[in-house]
Amino acid sequence: MTTLYAEYAAPDRATTPLEAELDADGRSWLAAAAADARWELRFAEAGRRTTAPDAARVLLLAAVAPDAATVVRLYRQGTAAERRAVLRALPHLDLAPADGVPLVEDALRANDTHLVAAAVGPYAARHLDPHAWRHAVLKCLFAGVPVAAVAALAGRAAGDGELRRMLTDFAAERTAAGRPVPEDLRHVLNLTSEEL
Repeated sequence: MTTLYAEYAAPDRATTPLEAELDADGRSWLAAAAADARWELRFAEAGRRTTAPDAARVLLLAAVAPDAATVVRLYRQGTAAERRAVLRALPHLDLAPADGVPLVEDALRANDTHLVAAAVGPYAARHLDPHAWRHAVLKCLFAGVPVAAVAALAGRAAGDGELRRMLTDFAAERTAAGRPVPEDLRHVLNLTSEEL
């Protein structure tokens, strides 16, 4: 049982930020969904049954701890909201990079900024190789996803000369095209000059 999942029999236990998003009805729904053998149907219905479906879905996945094949299927067959929840749940699941990274890479190819933001969370920070991670940062800048969504940004960007070169080229292209350079780009560029 994951620490993300609320042991509702212990009301004095500190809640995680995700758990705090759920109201009493949401917590009741989560407890019932996690105990239901048909939990995958509950995963799909979270948008209709709770006021915080993302949090409910992430917590449900963390509680059930499905195998890799189930996680991949939920992502591949899911709606955008369900895919986002799978991506947000990845850091809380025991999923090998061979199974999880392709989901992150798929989301990074999408035009849905919510999926891109979910894809650059802690799982990507731990498992994307430097080349893929740099392109994920550029995808955020290109798509207008705030780089605040990129987990471990400062640590991974620090002293990264190749990322600095890519950012400089991207800024030059934007300037040549008469388009503004995102403030976030300047922020990441400054991070590449730092050493941690």
